[in-house]
Amino acid sequence: MTLISMASFLSAISQGLLWSILAIGVYITYRVLDFADLTTEGSFPLGAAIAAQCIVNGGNPFTATILSFVVGLLAGFVTGILHTKLKIPGLLAGILVMTGLYSINLRVMGGKANLPLLKQTTIVTSVVEFFSTEANTFSTANAVMMVGVISVAVVIFLLWLMFSTEFGFALRATGDNPRMISALGVNTDIMIILGLMISNGLISLSGGLIAQYNGYADVGMGVGTIVIGLASVIIGEVLLGRRGMAWCLTSVVVGSILYRIIIAFVLANKLQPTDLKLFSSIVLVICLSLPAVKEWYRDFTNRRNHKAEA
Repeated sequence: MTLISMASFLSAISQGLLWSILAIGVYITYRVLDFADLTTEGSFPLGAAIAAQCIVNGGNPFTATILSFVVGLLAGFVTGILHTKLKIPGLLAGILVMTGLYSINLRVMGGKANLPLLKQTTIVTSVVEFFSTEANTFSTANAVMMVGVISVAVVIFLLWLMFSTEFGFALRATGDNPRMISALGVNTDIMIILGLMISNGLISLSGGLIAQYNGYADVGMGVGTIVIGLASVIIGEVLLGRRGMAWCLTSVVVGSILYRIIIAFVLANKLQPTDLKLFSSIVLVICLSLPAVKEWYRDFTNRRNHKAEA
C-alpha cells in the first residue's frame, strides 16, 4: 500500500477547500431545504464556463468569479420557478434545468467543449504575483491554499450570519416543516426559490474557482458533482455530527477535504482515473449506510448484553 506524498496531501487539502463550497451548496438543498436538486451538475460547469470565458476575453479574474456566482443564482431561480410556480416536481425541475444548461454552457464557451486558461491571469496567478518578490517566488500550492481558506471562511461567515437572521430561521423551517411555517405567514415558495438560488450560486462559484485552479473549463466537468457534494456532506456528518449551523457548515468542509484525501490515496495506489466515478459512488453508499450499521451494531450489543444478564 502506497502512502501519498506531502505534495499530494497538500494538493488534496487545497482541492477539498475549493470543492467544499460546492458541498456547502449541496448541503443547503439536501439538508436545509430537503430538496433533491440536480441543477448542481449544470450550474457547476456554468460557473466554470462563465469565469473562463470572461478571463479569456480580458476580464478581471475576481470579477469573473463574482459573475460565476451570479449566473448560479439565475440557474437556481429557474429551477425554483419551475418547481413552485409551474408545479413541476423538484427532481424533474432540476433535471430539466441541468439538461438545458448543457447547451447554454457550450454556447458560453463558443461552441467548444473545453476552454483552456493557459497563460491567462487567474485568481491563483494573481495571488502568486502579488506575494512574490525578487528574492522569493510565492508557490502556486500556497496561493491555492490561501484562496481556498479565504473563500471558505468568507462563505461560512456570511452563511452563519444569514442563518442567524429571521430569514435564515424561516428558510430552515421551510425544509423542516413547511406547513407550520406557512401557517405562520411565511411564503414557502419564495423561501424555496431563494434557497435554490443561494445553493446554486455557491455551486457555480465553486465551478469558477475550480476552473481557475485546473486551468480550463470543460462542459462535462459537472458530471458526478452531486455525488461529490453528498459524499462530503455525509462524511462530515458521520465524523463530526450535526449541531449548530456553523458546526454543520464546518463539518461539510472537513468532509470535502477528507474526500479529496481519500481520492488522492486511492490514485496513489494505482486506481485508474476512469474508475473515480464508480469509487465515489461506493464511498457515498458506505457513508450513507454507516448510520444504519451503527444502529444495527448498537441493537446487537444490547441484545447480547441482555442475554448475558439473563
